This record gives sequence, structure tokens and C-alpha cells, in this order.
Amino acid sequence: MRHVLSLLLENEAGALSRVSGLFSARGYNIESLTVAPTEDASLSRMTVVTNGSDEVIEQISKQLNKLIDVVKVVDVSEAPHIERELLLVKVRAVGKDREEMKRMTEIFRGRIVDVTDSSYVIELTGTQEKLDSFIGAIDSALILESVRSGICGIGRGERVLKL
Repeated sequence: MRHVLSLLLENEAGALSRVSGLFSARGYNIESLTVAPTEDASLSRMTVVTNGSDEVIEQISKQLNKLIDVVKVVDVSEAPHIERELLLVKVRAVGKDREEMKRMTEIFRGRIVDVTDSSYVIELTGTQEKLDSFIGAIDSALILESVRSGICGIGRGERVLKL
């Protein structure tokens, strides 16, 4: 089962390495990983998407809590939450394909953030499923390059990850 773990950790050199090292040392796969400072410059928030049974995720959480840099661990996917991912995709946009790319971008509520004579760079945010659907809806021969951020997740309502 897919889980979205959200961690607060000290914004120190090597913290990311220690967390990812814990996963690799125990043979757990990281599907995606994002990390950035929080509103408190001394802390970073890391979002790790992984797969495993509830028992495996509980074990991962316990191991993460033992790391000195980790302040708090929450499985965001245990309760109602919001997930978003960013996709930047560079597509060939010449002739009739130019209008088609504009139309598809509008349908998926994306933005064209860069335009040249022969290409567009399209920015799209949403769930993994939405981004996958966009990629599937356009002609794969038109895709020149793409990059995805990985998932960021946050709990809904009163649920917060703070000290």
C-alpha cells in the first residue's frame, strides 16, 4: 500500500542523507522525495512516498524517529489529505501541434511558461493521476523533455505537522 510520510527535521547538513540511507539500508524503496525549509529556518519538511504494509510503515516510522535530525514523523495518508505534484514538460510546438498543445494545456488547467518558435514549456500541478493523464493525452513523439517534482502532501483541516 502507498504511504505519504511527512517529516520535520533539523535543517542540517547530512540530514537528507541519513534519512535516505535508512531506507536503502533496510531495503525500502522511495517512490518520491521532496524536501525544503519550513517557515522556521531551522527546520525542513520532507515528504517521502513509499510502499509497504501498515506494519512496514510503522517500522519505518519508528526507525525514522530514532534519527537524531528527525523531529517528528506523520503518515499523512492515514487521514484526509491533499497531494500535489509539479510537472514541467517541454513539447515540440510547430504547425498544427502548436494549437493542440495550447488546447490540451487549457483542458488540464496548466500554463505555458516558456515559448520559442518550435517548443513550449508547460507547467502543470495536480495529483499523480492528473499528470499521468496529461502525459497520456498528448502525442509522446511531441515530448522533448519532462521533469516532475515528486509529491508534496499536507493534512486537511485541523491536522498540522508542527512542534
